[in-house]
Amino acid sequence: MFNQFDVLETIDMIEREHLDIRTITMGISLLPCVRGSGEETAQAVYDTVCWKAKDIVRVAEQLSGEYGIPIVNKRVSVTPVSLICAAFPQSAPLIGRALDRAAKELGIDFLGGYSALVHKGMADYEEIFIRSIPETLASTERVCSSVNIGSSKSGINMDAVRLMGEMVKQTAELTKDSDGLGCAKLVVFANAVEDNPFMAGAFHGIGESGTVINVGVSGPGVVKHALENIPDANLNDAAEMIKRTAFKITRAGQLIAKEAAKRLNAEFGIVDLSLAPTPVMGDSVAHILEELGLECVGGHGTTAALAMLNDAVKKGGVMASSHVGGLSGAFIPVSEDIGMINAAQKGLLHIDKLEAMTAVCSVGLDMIAIPGKTPATTISAIIADEAAIGMINNKTTAVRVIPVPGKDVGDSVEFGGLLGRAPIMPVNPTDSSRFILRGGRIPAPIHSNKN
Repeated sequence: MFNQFDVLETIDMIEREHLDIRTITMGISLLPCVRGSGEETAQAVYDTVCWKAKDIVRVAEQLSGEYGIPIVNKRVSVTPVSLICAAFPQSAPLIGRALDRAAKELGIDFLGGYSALVHKGMADYEEIFIRSIPETLASTERVCSSVNIGSSKSGINMDAVRLMGEMVKQTAELTKDSDGLGCAKLVVFANAVEDNPFMAGAFHGIGESGTVINVGVSGPGVVKHALENIPDANLNDAAEMIKRTAFKITRAGQLIAKEAAKRLNAEFGIVDLSLAPTPVMGDSVAHILEELGLECVGGHGTTAALAMLNDAVKKGGVMASSHVGGLSGAFIPVSEDIGMINAAQKGLLHIDKLEAMTAVCSVGLDMIAIPGKTPATTISAIIADEAAIGMINNKTTAVRVIPVPGKDVGDSVEFGGLLGRAPIMPVNPTDSSRFILRGGRIPAPIHSNKN
Protein backbone atom coordinates (compact mmCIF):
# COMPACT_ATOMS: atom_id res chain seq x y z
CA MET A 1 0.00 0.00 0.00
CA PHE A 2 1.10 3.59 -0.65
CA ASN A 3 1.07 6.01 2.31
CA GLN A 4 0.92 9.81 2.14
CA PHE A 5 4.70 10.10 2.13
CA ASP A 6 4.96 7.71 -0.84
CA VAL A 7 2.41 9.78 -2.79
CA LEU A 8 4.21 13.06 -2.11
CA GLU A 9 7.56 11.49 -2.96
CA THR A 10 6.22 10.18 -6.27
CA ILE A 11 4.80 13.61 -7.14
CA ASP A 12 8.21 15.13 -6.45
CA MET A 13 9.85 12.51 -8.69
CA ILE A 14 7.51 13.43 -11.53
CA GLU A 15 7.61 17.22 -11.22
CA ARG A 16 11.30 17.75 -10.45
CA GLU A 17 13.21 14.61 -11.36
CA HIS A 18 11.77 13.51 -14.72
CA LEU A 19 10.20 10.23 -13.59
CA ASP A 20 8.03 8.91 -16.39
CA ILE A 21 6.60 5.86 -18.03
CA ARG A 22 8.81 6.03 -21.09
CA THR A 23 6.62 3.70 -23.13
CA ILE A 24 3.54 1.52 -23.10
CA THR A 25 4.15 -1.03 -25.83
CA MET A 26 1.54 -3.49 -27.06
CA GLY A 27 3.00 -6.66 -28.52
CA ILE A 28 0.83 -8.22 -31.23
CA SER A 29 1.24 -11.59 -32.90
CA LEU A 30 0.96 -11.41 -36.67
CA LEU A 31 1.12 -15.17 -37.24
CA PRO A 32 -2.64 -15.39 -37.91
CA CYS A 33 -2.25 -12.74 -40.63
CA VAL A 34 -0.40 -14.91 -43.15
CA ARG A 35 -2.38 -15.24 -46.37
CA GLY A 36 -1.78 -16.55 -49.87
CA SER A 37 -0.10 -13.42 -51.20
CA GLY A 38 1.89 -10.43 -50.01
CA GLU A 39 -0.96 -8.03 -50.78
CA GLU A 40 -3.50 -10.04 -48.80
CA THR A 41 -1.07 -10.48 -45.91
CA ALA A 42 -0.28 -6.76 -45.81
CA GLN A 43 -3.99 -5.94 -45.60
CA ALA A 44 -4.51 -8.50 -42.83
CA VAL A 45 -1.54 -7.05 -40.93
CA TYR A 46 -2.95 -3.54 -41.21
CA ASP A 47 -6.42 -4.64 -40.08
CA THR A 48 -5.08 -6.66 -37.13
CA VAL A 49 -2.83 -3.93 -35.77
CA CYS A 50 -5.52 -1.27 -36.12
CA TRP A 51 -8.06 -3.49 -34.39
CA LYS A 52 -5.89 -4.77 -31.54
CA ALA A 53 -4.26 -1.42 -30.71
CA LYS A 54 -7.20 0.88 -31.45
CA ASP A 55 -7.45 2.06 -27.82
CA ILE A 56 -3.80 2.20 -26.76
CA VAL A 57 -3.41 5.97 -27.09
CA ARG A 58 -6.73 6.69 -25.37
CA VAL A 59 -6.01 4.31 -22.48
CA ALA A 60 -2.49 5.66 -22.01
CA GLU A 61 -3.81 9.22 -21.82
CA GLN A 62 -6.51 8.13 -19.36
CA LEU A 63 -3.98 6.44 -17.09
CA SER A 64 -1.61 9.39 -17.27
CA GLY A 65 -4.41 11.71 -16.17
CA GLU A 66 -5.69 9.41 -13.43
CA TYR A 67 -2.32 8.59 -11.86
CA GLY A 68 -0.49 11.81 -12.67
CA ILE A 69 2.46 9.99 -14.22
CA PRO A 70 3.58 11.12 -17.71
CA ILE A 71 3.37 8.36 -20.32
CA VAL A 72 5.73 9.62 -22.99
CA ASN A 73 5.33 7.10 -25.82
CA LYS A 74 2.62 4.72 -27.03
CA ARG A 75 4.03 2.00 -29.22
CA VAL A 76 3.38 -1.36 -30.85
CA SER A 77 5.69 -4.30 -31.51
CA VAL A 78 4.86 -7.16 -33.85
CA THR A 79 6.05 -10.63 -34.78
CA PRO A 80 9.29 -10.44 -36.81
CA VAL A 81 8.06 -9.61 -40.30
CA SER A 82 10.60 -11.94 -41.95
CA LEU A 83 8.54 -14.84 -40.59
CA ILE A 84 5.27 -13.41 -41.84
CA CYS A 85 6.47 -12.96 -45.41
CA ALA A 86 8.68 -16.06 -45.68
CA ALA A 87 6.69 -17.40 -48.63
CA PHE A 88 6.88 -14.07 -50.51
CA PRO A 89 9.88 -12.11 -49.15
CA GLN A 90 9.83 -9.67 -52.08
CA SER A 91 6.58 -8.33 -50.57
CA ALA A 92 8.23 -7.38 -47.28
CA PRO A 93 8.28 -3.62 -48.06
CA LEU A 94 4.55 -3.82 -48.76
CA ILE A 95 4.00 -5.15 -45.25
CA GLY A 96 6.35 -2.50 -43.86
CA ARG A 97 4.30 0.26 -45.46
CA ALA A 98 1.07 -1.33 -44.16
CA LEU A 99 2.54 -1.22 -40.64
CA ASP A 100 3.48 2.42 -41.11
CA ARG A 101 -0.06 3.28 -42.21
CA ALA A 102 -1.42 1.50 -39.15
CA ALA A 103 0.95 3.40 -36.85
CA LYS A 104 -0.20 6.71 -38.32
CA GLU A 105 -3.84 5.71 -38.11
CA LEU A 106 -3.44 4.79 -34.42
CA GLY A 107 -1.38 7.89 -33.58
CA ILE A 108 1.42 5.86 -31.99
CA ASP A 109 5.04 6.99 -31.95
CA PHE A 110 6.87 3.97 -33.34
CA LEU A 111 6.12 0.42 -34.42
CA GLY A 112 8.83 -2.22 -34.04
CA GLY A 113 9.18 -5.64 -35.56
CA TYR A 114 10.41 -5.19 -39.12
CA SER A 115 12.89 -7.76 -37.92
CA ALA A 116 14.74 -10.99 -38.63
CA LEU A 117 16.33 -13.62 -36.40
CA VAL A 118 19.39 -15.02 -38.15
CA HIS A 119 21.74 -15.76 -35.25
CA LYS A 120 22.58 -19.29 -36.43
CA GLY A 121 21.87 -19.18 -40.13
CA MET A 122 20.24 -17.12 -42.84
CA ALA A 123 17.73 -18.69 -45.22
CA ASP A 124 17.30 -17.26 -48.71
CA TYR A 125 14.02 -15.57 -47.79
CA GLU A 126 15.67 -13.96 -44.75
CA GLU A 127 18.47 -12.49 -46.85
CA ILE A 128 15.93 -11.07 -49.29
CA PHE A 129 14.04 -9.61 -46.34
CA ILE A 130 17.16 -8.05 -44.77
CA ARG A 131 18.08 -6.46 -48.09
CA SER A 132 14.67 -4.76 -48.05
CA ILE A 133 15.36 -2.96 -44.76
CA PRO A 134 17.02 0.18 -46.20
CA GLU A 135 14.21 0.78 -48.70
CA THR A 136 11.54 0.19 -46.06
CA LEU A 137 13.10 2.51 -43.46
CA ALA A 138 13.56 5.19 -46.12
CA SER A 139 9.94 4.98 -47.28
CA THR A 140 8.28 4.84 -43.84
CA GLU A 141 8.26 7.19 -40.85
CA ARG A 142 7.38 5.11 -37.80
CA VAL A 143 8.56 1.58 -38.57
CA CYS A 144 11.63 0.31 -36.72
CA SER A 145 13.84 -2.62 -37.68
CA SER A 146 16.13 -5.03 -35.86
CA VAL A 147 18.19 -8.08 -36.77
CA ASN A 148 19.55 -10.62 -34.30
CA ILE A 149 22.89 -11.89 -35.64
CA GLY A 150 24.26 -13.86 -32.70
CA SER A 151 23.57 -15.54 -29.38
CA SER A 152 25.44 -17.22 -26.56
CA LYS A 153 23.92 -20.55 -27.60
CA SER A 154 24.56 -20.39 -31.34
CA GLY A 155 27.58 -18.12 -31.81
CA ILE A 156 27.81 -15.24 -34.27
CA ASN A 157 26.58 -15.46 -37.86
CA MET A 158 29.35 -13.55 -39.60
CA ASP A 159 27.60 -13.68 -42.98
CA ALA A 160 24.74 -11.76 -41.39
CA VAL A 161 27.22 -9.41 -39.70
CA ARG A 162 28.78 -8.58 -43.07
CA LEU A 163 25.36 -8.02 -44.63
CA MET A 164 24.21 -5.75 -41.81
CA GLY A 165 27.23 -3.48 -42.22
CA GLU A 166 26.15 -3.01 -45.82
CA MET A 167 22.52 -2.42 -44.83
CA VAL A 168 23.47 0.27 -42.31
CA LYS A 169 25.46 2.08 -45.03
CA GLN A 170 22.62 1.78 -47.54
CA THR A 171 20.07 3.01 -45.02
CA ALA A 172 22.22 6.06 -44.28
CA GLU A 173 22.59 6.83 -47.97
CA LEU A 174 18.87 6.47 -48.70
CA THR A 175 18.05 8.84 -45.82
CA LYS A 176 20.93 11.28 -46.38
CA ASP A 177 18.56 14.22 -46.65
CA SER A 178 17.88 13.75 -42.92
CA ASP A 179 21.54 13.01 -42.01
CA GLY A 180 21.08 9.24 -42.18
CA LEU A 181 18.18 9.28 -39.73
CA GLY A 182 16.94 5.93 -41.00
CA CYS A 183 19.82 4.30 -39.11
CA ALA A 184 18.30 5.55 -35.84
CA LYS A 185 15.46 3.11 -36.54
CA LEU A 186 17.79 0.14 -37.16
CA VAL A 187 19.52 -1.93 -34.47
CA VAL A 188 21.66 -5.07 -34.75
CA PHE A 189 21.45 -7.43 -31.77
CA ALA A 190 23.13 -10.36 -30.14
CA ASN A 191 20.94 -12.21 -27.62
CA ALA A 192 17.86 -10.16 -28.50
CA VAL A 193 15.00 -10.49 -26.00
CA GLU A 194 11.40 -11.16 -27.00
CA ASP A 195 9.72 -8.70 -24.63
CA ASN A 196 11.68 -5.48 -25.10
CA PRO A 197 9.31 -2.46 -25.07
CA PHE A 198 11.96 0.03 -26.22
CA MET A 199 12.59 1.12 -29.80
CA ALA A 200 14.20 0.60 -32.19
CA GLY A 201 14.74 -2.99 -31.06
CA ALA A 202 11.26 -4.06 -29.97
CA PHE A 203 9.62 -7.08 -31.59
CA HIS A 204 6.94 -9.48 -30.37
CA GLY A 205 8.60 -12.84 -29.75
CA ILE A 206 7.11 -16.04 -31.10
CA GLY A 207 7.03 -17.42 -27.56
CA GLU A 208 4.69 -14.64 -26.44
CA SER A 209 0.90 -14.81 -26.31
CA GLY A 210 -1.34 -13.08 -28.83
CA THR A 211 -1.51 -9.61 -27.29
CA VAL A 212 0.74 -8.39 -24.47
CA ILE A 213 1.38 -5.09 -22.68
CA ASN A 214 4.99 -4.35 -21.76
CA VAL A 215 5.91 -1.11 -20.02
CA GLY A 216 9.24 0.70 -19.97
CA VAL A 217 9.91 2.92 -16.95
CA SER A 218 12.69 5.49 -16.78
CA GLY A 219 14.05 7.86 -14.17
CA PRO A 220 17.73 8.81 -14.40
CA GLY A 221 16.93 12.13 -12.74
CA VAL A 222 15.30 10.35 -9.79
CA VAL A 223 18.40 8.23 -9.20
CA LYS A 224 20.72 11.22 -9.47
CA HIS A 225 18.61 13.21 -7.01
CA ALA A 226 18.68 10.30 -4.52
CA LEU A 227 22.47 10.19 -4.72
CA GLU A 228 22.72 13.94 -4.23
CA ASN A 229 21.18 13.41 -0.78
CA ILE A 230 24.11 11.18 0.28
CA PRO A 231 27.17 12.96 -1.18
CA ASP A 232 29.66 11.43 1.29
CA ALA A 233 28.29 7.88 1.43
CA ASN A 234 30.51 4.93 0.57
CA LEU A 235 29.72 2.87 -2.50
CA ASN A 236 27.89 0.19 -0.49
CA ASP A 237 25.41 2.80 0.70
CA ALA A 238 25.22 4.40 -2.75
CA ALA A 239 24.33 1.04 -4.31
CA GLU A 240 21.67 0.50 -1.66
CA MET A 241 20.17 3.92 -2.37
CA ILE A 242 20.04 3.18 -6.12
CA LYS A 243 18.40 -0.17 -5.42
CA ARG A 244 15.73 1.37 -3.17
CA THR A 245 15.02 4.08 -5.74
CA ALA A 246 14.72 1.53 -8.55
CA PHE A 247 12.28 -0.41 -6.40
CA LYS A 248 9.97 2.61 -6.10
CA ILE A 249 10.16 3.40 -9.81
CA THR A 250 9.36 -0.18 -10.78
CA ARG A 251 6.33 -0.33 -8.50
CA ALA A 252 4.89 2.69 -10.27
CA GLY A 253 5.52 1.02 -13.63
CA GLN A 254 3.86 -2.22 -12.60
CA LEU A 255 0.77 -0.36 -11.39
CA ILE A 256 0.37 1.31 -14.80
CA ALA A 257 1.20 -1.87 -16.74
CA LYS A 258 -1.37 -4.03 -15.01
CA GLU A 259 -4.12 -1.47 -15.34
CA ALA A 260 -3.29 -0.85 -19.01
CA ALA A 261 -3.38 -4.58 -19.76
CA LYS A 262 -6.79 -4.92 -18.11
CA ARG A 263 -8.30 -2.00 -20.01
CA LEU A 264 -6.82 -3.10 -23.32
CA ASN A 265 -7.91 -6.75 -22.93
CA ALA A 266 -4.30 -7.94 -23.15
CA GLU A 267 -1.95 -9.91 -20.96
CA PHE A 268 0.43 -8.07 -18.65
CA GLY A 269 3.91 -8.99 -19.85
CA ILE A 270 6.81 -7.25 -18.11
CA VAL A 271 8.06 -4.03 -16.60
CA ASP A 272 11.36 -2.94 -18.12
CA LEU A 273 13.16 -0.67 -15.69
CA SER A 274 15.78 0.95 -17.90
CA LEU A 275 17.44 4.24 -17.10
CA ALA A 276 16.85 5.65 -20.57
CA PRO A 277 18.20 9.21 -20.80
CA THR A 278 16.89 12.12 -22.84
CA PRO A 279 18.73 15.21 -24.08
CA VAL A 280 17.01 17.24 -21.33
CA MET A 281 19.18 18.47 -18.47
CA GLY A 282 18.47 16.43 -15.34
CA ASP A 283 17.68 13.22 -17.24
CA SER A 284 21.19 11.86 -17.87
CA VAL A 285 22.84 8.53 -17.03
CA ALA A 286 26.24 10.19 -17.46
CA HIS A 287 25.37 12.66 -14.71
CA ILE A 288 24.54 9.77 -12.35
CA LEU A 289 28.04 8.40 -12.90
CA GLU A 290 29.51 11.83 -12.29
CA GLU A 291 27.45 12.17 -9.10
CA LEU A 292 29.16 8.98 -7.92
CA GLY A 293 32.47 10.81 -8.14
CA LEU A 294 33.75 10.86 -11.72
CA GLU A 295 34.97 14.19 -13.03
CA CYS A 296 33.57 13.31 -16.43
CA VAL A 297 32.02 10.21 -17.95
CA GLY A 298 34.57 8.43 -20.12
CA GLY A 299 37.38 8.76 -17.59
CA HIS A 300 38.96 5.88 -15.68
CA GLY A 301 36.42 4.42 -13.27
CA THR A 302 33.49 4.91 -15.65
CA THR A 303 33.05 1.20 -16.34
CA ALA A 304 33.17 0.31 -12.65
CA ALA A 305 30.63 2.99 -11.72
CA LEU A 306 28.32 1.90 -14.54
CA ALA A 307 28.58 -1.75 -13.49
CA MET A 308 27.47 -0.84 -9.97
CA LEU A 309 24.62 1.31 -11.26
CA ASN A 310 23.35 -1.33 -13.66
CA ASP A 311 23.44 -4.10 -11.05
CA ALA A 312 21.70 -2.02 -8.39
CA VAL A 313 18.95 -1.04 -10.84
CA LYS A 314 18.30 -4.69 -11.72
CA LYS A 315 18.23 -5.75 -8.05
CA GLY A 316 15.79 -3.00 -7.15
CA GLY A 317 13.54 -3.88 -10.05
CA VAL A 318 13.47 -7.59 -9.23
CA MET A 319 12.59 -6.77 -5.61
CA ALA A 320 9.60 -4.73 -6.81
CA SER A 321 8.10 -7.10 -9.37
CA SER A 322 8.29 -10.74 -10.32
CA HIS A 323 7.76 -9.68 -13.94
CA VAL A 324 10.80 -7.54 -14.62
CA GLY A 325 12.06 -8.20 -18.12
CA GLY A 326 13.06 -6.60 -21.39
CA LEU A 327 16.50 -5.02 -21.08
CA SER A 328 16.27 -3.49 -17.56
CA GLY A 329 19.40 -1.59 -16.63
CA ALA A 330 21.15 1.57 -17.77
CA PHE A 331 21.21 2.75 -21.39
CA ILE A 332 24.10 4.75 -22.83
CA PRO A 333 22.79 6.29 -26.10
CA VAL A 334 25.26 9.07 -26.87
CA SER A 335 23.00 11.45 -28.80
CA GLU A 336 20.18 11.09 -26.26
CA ASP A 337 22.20 11.85 -23.09
CA ILE A 338 23.27 15.45 -22.48
CA GLY A 339 26.17 14.34 -20.27
CA MET A 340 27.52 11.97 -22.90
CA ILE A 341 27.08 14.54 -25.64
CA ASN A 342 29.20 16.99 -23.64
CA ALA A 343 31.88 14.38 -22.86
CA ALA A 344 32.09 13.36 -26.53
CA GLN A 345 32.36 16.99 -27.64
CA LYS A 346 35.27 17.50 -25.23
CA GLY A 347 37.02 14.42 -26.65
CA LEU A 348 36.79 12.59 -23.32
CA LEU A 349 34.41 9.83 -24.43
CA HIS A 350 35.40 7.53 -27.30
CA ILE A 351 33.89 4.51 -29.01
CA ASP A 352 36.51 2.20 -27.48
CA LYS A 353 35.46 3.30 -23.99
CA LEU A 354 31.79 2.98 -24.85
CA GLU A 355 32.45 -0.56 -26.02
CA ALA A 356 34.00 -1.40 -22.65
CA MET A 357 31.00 0.12 -20.90
CA THR A 358 28.62 -2.10 -22.87
CA ALA A 359 30.12 -5.16 -21.19
CA VAL A 360 28.47 -4.11 -17.92
CA CYS A 361 25.30 -2.19 -18.88
CA SER A 362 22.11 -2.75 -20.85
CA VAL A 363 22.36 -3.19 -24.62
CA GLY A 364 25.34 -1.65 -26.40
CA LEU A 365 26.78 1.00 -28.72
CA ASP A 366 23.76 3.21 -29.16
CA MET A 367 22.97 6.33 -31.18
CA ILE A 368 26.57 7.04 -32.12
CA ALA A 369 27.19 9.27 -35.12
CA ILE A 370 30.27 8.27 -37.12
CA PRO A 371 31.85 9.62 -40.34
CA GLY A 372 29.80 8.97 -43.45
CA LYS A 373 32.90 7.62 -45.22
CA THR A 374 33.23 4.72 -42.72
CA PRO A 375 33.44 1.49 -44.77
CA ALA A 376 30.67 -1.07 -44.45
CA THR A 377 33.22 -3.66 -43.35
CA THR A 378 34.30 -1.41 -40.47
CA ILE A 379 30.68 -1.11 -39.36
CA SER A 380 30.42 -4.89 -39.60
CA ALA A 381 33.55 -5.22 -37.44
CA ILE A 382 32.03 -2.90 -34.83
CA ILE A 383 28.92 -5.12 -34.84
CA ALA A 384 31.06 -8.26 -34.50
CA ASP A 385 32.98 -6.85 -31.53
CA GLU A 386 29.79 -5.92 -29.74
CA ALA A 387 28.18 -9.29 -30.51
CA ALA A 388 31.24 -11.05 -29.08
CA ILE A 389 30.79 -9.19 -25.77
CA GLY A 390 27.18 -10.33 -25.65
CA MET A 391 27.93 -13.90 -26.67
CA ILE A 392 30.72 -14.46 -24.15
CA ASN A 393 28.98 -12.66 -21.27
CA ASN A 394 25.52 -14.13 -21.96
CA LYS A 395 23.90 -10.68 -22.19
CA THR A 396 22.05 -8.63 -24.76
CA THR A 397 24.27 -6.32 -26.78
CA ALA A 398 23.46 -4.19 -29.79
CA VAL A 399 24.77 -1.63 -32.26
CA ARG A 400 22.90 1.42 -33.49
CA VAL A 401 25.35 3.67 -35.30
CA ILE A 402 24.67 6.38 -37.87
CA PRO A 403 27.30 6.91 -40.58
CA VAL A 404 26.22 10.46 -41.40
CA PRO A 405 26.57 11.10 -45.15
CA GLY A 406 28.89 13.97 -45.99
CA LYS A 407 30.02 14.55 -42.40
CA ASP A 408 33.29 13.83 -40.65
CA VAL A 409 34.98 14.17 -37.27
CA GLY A 410 34.59 17.75 -36.07
CA ASP A 411 31.07 18.04 -37.44
CA SER A 412 27.88 17.43 -35.49
CA VAL A 413 24.37 16.32 -36.31
CA GLU A 414 20.99 17.35 -34.90
CA PHE A 415 18.33 14.61 -34.94
CA GLY A 416 15.78 16.45 -32.80
CA GLY A 417 13.33 15.34 -30.12
CA LEU A 418 14.27 12.36 -27.97
CA LEU A 419 16.94 11.37 -30.51
CA GLY A 420 18.94 14.47 -29.59
CA ARG A 421 22.20 15.58 -31.18
CA ALA A 422 25.69 14.18 -31.47
CA PRO A 423 29.22 15.04 -32.50
CA ILE A 424 30.68 12.83 -35.21
CA MET A 425 32.92 10.39 -33.31
CA PRO A 426 36.09 8.93 -34.86
CA VAL A 427 36.41 5.24 -35.60
CA ASN A 428 39.61 3.23 -35.77
CA PRO A 429 40.97 3.73 -39.31
CA THR A 430 42.50 0.26 -39.67
CA ASP A 431 41.10 -2.18 -42.24
CA SER A 432 39.01 -5.12 -40.95
CA SER A 433 37.67 -6.21 -44.32
CA ARG A 434 39.68 -9.41 -44.64
CA PHE A 435 38.34 -10.65 -41.31
CA ILE A 436 34.75 -9.73 -42.14
CA LEU A 437 34.83 -11.19 -45.66
CA ARG A 438 35.92 -14.60 -44.37
CA GLY A 439 32.26 -15.19 -43.47
CA GLY A 440 31.01 -18.32 -41.75
CA ARG A 441 30.10 -18.52 -38.10
CA ILE A 442 32.03 -17.82 -34.93
CA PRO A 443 31.23 -20.87 -32.77
CA ALA A 444 29.40 -20.52 -29.49
CA PRO A 445 31.59 -20.43 -26.36
CA ILE A 446 32.24 -23.58 -24.35
CA HIS A 447 30.03 -22.42 -21.49
CA SER A 448 27.03 -22.38 -23.83
CA ASN A 449 26.87 -26.19 -23.64
CA LYS A 450 24.73 -26.44 -20.49
CA ASN A 451 22.33 -29.29 -21.30
